[in-house]
Formats: sequence, structure tokens, C-alpha cells
Amino acid sequence: MTHASSPSARPLRVTRAQAPLSGSIRVPGDKSISHRALMFASLARGETHITGLLEGEDVLRTAAAMRALGAQVAQHAPGDWRVSGLGIGKLREPEDVLDMGNSGTAARLLSGILASHGMVSVMTGDASLRRRPMKRVMDPLAGTGATFMAREGGRLPMAIHGLADPKPLDYRLPVASAQVKSAVLLAGLNAQGQTRVEEPVATRDHTENMLRHFGAHVKVEETPQGGRVILLQGRPDLVARDVVVPGDPSSAAFPIVAALLVPGADIIISTVGLNPLRTGLFITLQEMGAQLEVTNIRTEGGELVGDLHVRASSLKGVTVPADRAPSMIDEYPILAVAAAHASGVSRFCGVEELRVKESDRLAATVALLENNGVKTAVEGDDLVVYGTSNAIPGGGVVQTHMDHRLAMSASVLGLVAQNPVEIDDTAFIDTSFPGYLQLMNSLGAGFAL
Repeated sequence: MTHASSPSARPLRVTRAQAPLSGSIRVPGDKSISHRALMFASLARGETHITGLLEGEDVLRTAAAMRALGAQVAQHAPGDWRVSGLGIGKLREPEDVLDMGNSGTAARLLSGILASHGMVSVMTGDASLRRRPMKRVMDPLAGTGATFMAREGGRLPMAIHGLADPKPLDYRLPVASAQVKSAVLLAGLNAQGQTRVEEPVATRDHTENMLRHFGAHVKVEETPQGGRVILLQGRPDLVARDVVVPGDPSSAAFPIVAALLVPGADIIISTVGLNPLRTGLFITLQEMGAQLEVTNIRTEGGELVGDLHVRASSLKGVTVPADRAPSMIDEYPILAVAAAHASGVSRFCGVEELRVKESDRLAATVALLENNGVKTAVEGDDLVVYGTSNAIPGGGVVQTHMDHRLAMSASVLGLVAQNPVEIDDTAFIDTSFPGYLQLMNSLGAGFAL
């Protein structure tokens, strides 16, 4: 079955794994850090050498956009890139529309850069991205003095008339979002004075880490309510610094959960990012009883990394508190698969942010499970999954809605379901995890490519 908006769909039929997963792998570079490395390197003076860059479609769109804005961006070998930046405020007006493909991260972060340069630009994306709301970045960024014109509901395509002398922003996020926070901070780079962002719950801080890495002055204060205030001094002299991109913990989530669920599995995933604001899934899985051991912890490029040793485990249901959601927002679909296989009931609290991902990821995750015989419930902003005690019926068709994480989650579910699982499209997996199916097959998954 194909999805109407994906004419080149690659459907996949997944059957139960016939043997334990085993071996040692490295997952692609962290997507969040890869996007930011290209953007900050383009805003810094001099040449930045980036190693381990994720070369999925989303990140390549960011590379193309920064090139269109005047930076020199070139690949020298797989994962090995060099970027010659122009300096803060010196990007050039693009000659054509910037097509961000499927990447909401790229579109939202780039909005902050474009709003704070004296130029007119237009952004668009694929059918999926054009359905996603941009108003959440348009509204705060309008405070710089930039003007935005978009389709109804703040959807792409969107035209931005930026300012060469933008006003600094003082903004409190209504909902925790690393993308909105980062867009505001990126706009603040070219503003005279101090930009202030307050977030109700701490979200991934790759932007703050990388700003410091390139020489910006960033101060972070904890609030009594458990949130954070980030203060950025405008117009810093960003200078080229080499960046090592660790393996993406969000990508590692899929082989991790597969290894936990497939009987007898025993795998190692090397050099995975361990940023404390990204490891909510690892903590949750350990609470569920996962044999997930972190070894060889070290620091590379300002980020914690380590190796993960994962073995098949008997999992039990768990309640995940709402304040953990920002540290694992992309991992709920695959966690839902783990919960479906576990014994007992799991409740994921405060997952409203899932409604505005690549798809309505909450509704799509419910459909993924329900279509394969797993009982769920949505109660307010909570998702409840009723575990099957290692007996997921399967036999359903999964509509991925052009969402890479749903496709990968469905593939893992198929490895342990009692009946084959049909996935309508796996083409979009390459946006975040190029070579995923082949890498899983190297462990013994047996996907029929």
C-alpha cells in the first residue's frame, strides 16, 4: 500500500526475526548537531572541519541552504566536510527558493538566521513539511522587526523579510521546544545587546554548547520552577572550530529496542552521544528492566559520548513523567513498541508535542499499535500502552505518513510480532538514518530489501 503523497514509495513486509541480533555497529552522526554544525560554521569566520556529519537528506538540505546563502560548503570524504563561513550578519541573499525537504529542524532554525539578515528569502519543503506549523517560530521572531508571509496557519512556503539590525528578543517559550529556542538564539546572534530565552522545561542544549564552542558568550540559569533562562550576548566574533559529530542517540534507539526485544540478542553500538538532555529513552528503558550498559564514556567536541552494550531483556510497563518528554520527544514511537512488547501497562505523560511532528505522531503511533493488535488509549496529553507480554499479534498495515521514525518503529515491531507487518513506505528513513535497513540486516534482522 502506498501513501498518496509519496509516488516513489518503498513498501516493506517485515517478518519475525529468525535468529538473535548480534554484532557491533556505529549509527549515523547526530542529526541535531549536524544541522547546527553547518549553520554555525557558516556564521563563523574561517574554515571549520566537520567529521562524522550525518549525510541524510535533512542535513544535506541544510548544507545546500547555507551554500545558497554564500558559505562554501564541501564534502571531502564520507562524513568529512569543510565549511568556510562569512561571519555574523554577512550571509548573502539567495537567488532561489530554499527547499528544506522534510526537515522541520532546518526550516525552524534557519528562520532565525534569515530574520536577522537584511535580505528577502523564501522557504519551502516537501508535502509533509508544508503541513507543519511554522507560526511557533514566526511569532517570536517577528519581535526582531522581521516580517513573515506564509500560508494559512503559518505553513510553508514562507517569505521572510529580514533586518540587518534586528532587535534582541526576550521570549518565554509557552511549550518546551529546542527548535523554537534555537531559532530565537540564532536571531540574537546578529542583534545588538542581550537576547534572553526562558524555557519552562530544559530542552536539548546543543545550540548553547555549539555557540560556546565557536566563541559566543552564553549564560544559562536554572529557574525555581525547573526551567532554564538562556542569555546570549549579541554580535559575538564567531571563529571557525573543528566539530566532531557523535552518533545520534535518536537513531541508536531503533537497534537498541530491537536488541532488547529479539530473544537472545546481544549488540554493541559505539560512539553514541550521551548529552544528558537527550538520554531520557535510555533511562526509561533501564527503568523497564533493560540490560543497557553504557561504557567508555568520554567527551568529544563539547559533547559526552559512550558505547552501548545491549542484550535481550524482559521489560515491564513504566510511567514516564511529563518533565522527561523534552529529552526523548523523538523516541516515543519506538518506546511505544517496547511498551507494547512489555508486560503491564505503560503511561507516557505530557506528550502533546508529538502532535506537531512530521505527522501527528501521537495519532500515528496509536494507529501503528492498534492496527497490529495492541490496545492503547489517549487520555488528555498522555499515551497509555497495554503491554502484550511478548505477544504482539501483528498482521497489520502501518501508514507512515512520510515519517521516518514511524517507519523504523514499525520495522522493529515487525521483528517480534506474531504475524508479518506491512509498512506502506520506507523511503523517508534516509532523511535521518541513511542505510538503516542494511545496517539492521548486518545484525541479522533479515529485512527483505
